[in-house]
Amino acid sequence: DIQSLGMHIQFGGGQAGFIATRDEEKYLMEYPSRLFGITPTSVPGEYGFGDVAYERTSFAIREQGKEWVGTASALWGITAGVYLALMGSQGMTEIGEVIMQKSHFAARKLSEIEGLKSPAFESPYFREFVVNFDGTGKSVAEINTTLLDHGIFGGKDLSQEYPELGNSALYCVTELHKQADIEKLAAAVKEVVL
Repeated sequence: DIQSLGMHIQFGGGQAGFIATRDEEKYLMEYPSRLFGITPTSVPGEYGFGDVAYERTSFAIREQGKEWVGTASALWGITAGVYLALMGSQGMTEIGEVIMQKSHFAARKLSEIEGLKSPAFESPYFREFVVNFDGTGKSVAEINTTLLDHGIFGGKDLSQEYPELGNSALYCVTELHKQADIEKLAAAVKEVVL
């Protein structure tokens, strides 16, 4: 869930939870996790990102600490905090709009291919959508194997976990995908299924 907040892609990436509460210190100090924020450094007037409210952590007071997380979590937390601070609310809005446009463009390009239903559902979607291949006469496994020959990882095969969806796959589009990437995917899928 924080992979899209500046984390590098790696074996599933960083994981985190999101906690919302009123903006009062008494609630913040009860969070069962490490807290990261902007804090002064040893240089007057200079600020950096790091642990805040460190005195409440297991690092400071061992077994009485409010949280029990490792250093990898700290690195992910700081990276996500820096990314969010640099992007700001307008930047996050822009990324959301770009992802929405690109994912809808991808679904539309795939829907132009005979035998595909893309997206498979009429409901709103953001970033991820299901494509149904029932009309192609090919399984998702066959399609994905052939897509690998084009250097493309196909969608997540849903046919075993969700047999009621038929021959379907979950596709994901992010701000990192270029229009050319999406067009390459659509052209490769078209070549594979026709």
